[in-house]
Amino acid sequence: MPANVWIILAGALVTYATRFGGHLVISRMKRIPPKVNVALNAVPAAVITTLVAPGFVQNGLAEILTLLAAIVLGFRLPMMVMFLIGWGLVVALRAAGL
Repeated sequence: MPANVWIILAGALVTYATRFGGHLVISRMKRIPPKVNVALNAVPAAVITTLVAPGFVQNGLAEILTLLAAIVLGFRLPMMVMFLIGWGLVVALRAAGL
């Protein structure tokens, strides 16, 4: 098998092990400590930030304007509506040459 396949399989195994291990640790607790609960609640925002930040720094004007619009829309609209508007906006801005 090529090296890429082994790397992907190893990454999948490590990802599964960490998720299973986390579930195992949390399931053995009678109650989740407040600090752990706060940390778990911060995970979605941290993941979104790691996905969005490179696009904000490395891409062109169309992407930057779309990200700024998505931030504003995210406070006012449901998430899926914000994603659809953002997708349409970035497509339109790229088509316009930005």
